[in-house]
Amino acid sequence: MIDRPTEDEYQNPPDDSILEYMKGSEKETGLEQEPQSTAKNHDLSDLYNDLFQKKKPSVDSQKVLAKEELDEAIIPLNDGKYEGEPIPAPQTLEQSGLTLIQLCNLVLKQLYLQGSALGIEISRSAHLPFSIIDESLIFLKEDKCIEVTSGRLIGRSSYRFNLTELGRIRAREAFEQCRYVGPAPVPLEDYVHQCRLQTVAGIDCTPEKLERAFSDLILREGLLDELGPAVCSGRSIFIYGPPGNGKTLIAKGLGQFLNRQGGDIYVPYALQMENSIITLFDPTIHQTTDDHELQERNASDPQNADRISKMKDWAQPEKDLRWRRIRRPVVITGGELTLEMLDLRYNQSSNFYTAPLHIKANGGVFLIDDFGRQLVSPKDLLNRWILPLEERVDYLTLATGKKFSVPFEQLIVFSTNLDPKDLVDEAFLRRIRHKIQISAPSRQVFTEICKLCCRQRDIEYDPAFVNYLYDNCYSQGKAPRSSDPRDLLEIIQSICRFKGQKPIISTQLISEAAQRFFCQI
Repeated sequence: MIDRPTEDEYQNPPDDSILEYMKGSEKETGLEQEPQSTAKNHDLSDLYNDLFQKKKPSVDSQKVLAKEELDEAIIPLNDGKYEGEPIPAPQTLEQSGLTLIQLCNLVLKQLYLQGSALGIEISRSAHLPFSIIDESLIFLKEDKCIEVTSGRLIGRSSYRFNLTELGRIRAREAFEQCRYVGPAPVPLEDYVHQCRLQTVAGIDCTPEKLERAFSDLILREGLLDELGPAVCSGRSIFIYGPPGNGKTLIAKGLGQFLNRQGGDIYVPYALQMENSIITLFDPTIHQTTDDHELQERNASDPQNADRISKMKDWAQPEKDLRWRRIRRPVVITGGELTLEMLDLRYNQSSNFYTAPLHIKANGGVFLIDDFGRQLVSPKDLLNRWILPLEERVDYLTLATGKKFSVPFEQLIVFSTNLDPKDLVDEAFLRRIRHKIQISAPSRQVFTEICKLCCRQRDIEYDPAFVNYLYDNCYSQGKAPRSSDPRDLLEIIQSICRFKGQKPIISTQLISEAAQRFFCQI
């Protein structure tokens, strides 16, 4: 049964500005509304049918992505600084990179889950301008898959749509093909282009900025001069040296520098590769910076006539809402890394893919900590990445066997305390541009680390701390480690807390802590 608007709704139309906006959008598509007085004398369903029958886009006219275009992964790199310019919203279905059938399937699945929805709600869910969603609604209405149950006469964005019985059948068929429901995917070629624009090599990295990023760490002289060019190159880094000297901390510091100083980048919710969808945005990895804008846009209630003017934010957005603005991501893996984690993860029940970790890290840092201790052998892991490290392009495979290329645009950092000669061969080392050794600290650096650790724990520093360690521990052939002050002070704090006294540095406490920490097992 059709729910017709009441007389009060006709007598209290929305603002003239909204009417003009909706009329203008309909004129562009050749769908001008009939006068309001005429609408009162006709059945509302007939009026809607008349509106829908005035235009029908052709499925054949939609652009289908050519395989050759998907294989063109090599795009000129961005040599200048990336300013984080927003991606303009598509104005036509062709610009969105989707076919009409793909969009219709997305709309059908959304209506199947929601039961019914306003036109603007469908636009909001798909993160596409309503002018694009409108084409699918017209097509589905003429195909008798959806029907209009109610709505204000200010344009189809305010109509409420329901699935017909045929629409429910089509929606179930669409779910069998792919269960993905959410923001419309972006074409792979658009993602490739954006990755080349926001490459790590485009970050503005200067000695002053790098010093500020590592200001809370005590580093040996000249280390930042080695790290800076590595960041500017955007190439891989191999950090090696004995354990406990801050390799992981330095690698994470590089990630924090890119995350805070590298500027914002854009990542799509999902990618469209031919007829396959690959989800990419991961809230556990990607730190968004556009939450406030999204909340303001979602604050408008399309069902509330007093706030109907805010519907324009979704009907004609300036930015492509299929992309999220984020800080440069930092992905950290350790011994749990396997080769399967570097390939597309296909869910057979949902029929769509999840992007691997290193693709989610594009534009940021991918840290492989404790390299050589993974479940997969170093040789197999390095063979997997020899080509991506050299060409900055990786190849992924769909369940159908189709291979396609994706950008490998990240600062990849290998960190290990094992001997590099036992892990990698010369062919792989040649592809890692920067090798940085983190050795045991000098006595001067070690002293500064001790002072910093004491300040952080509100413990008064005593030179006896360093003197005792060098006279009784390090002089016996054991090399000092940058992590020793932190670990020893934590033991001292525990002893003092157990005895109910304020933590202090004394010869007795240092001796007791060192005996426990440096014992030979």
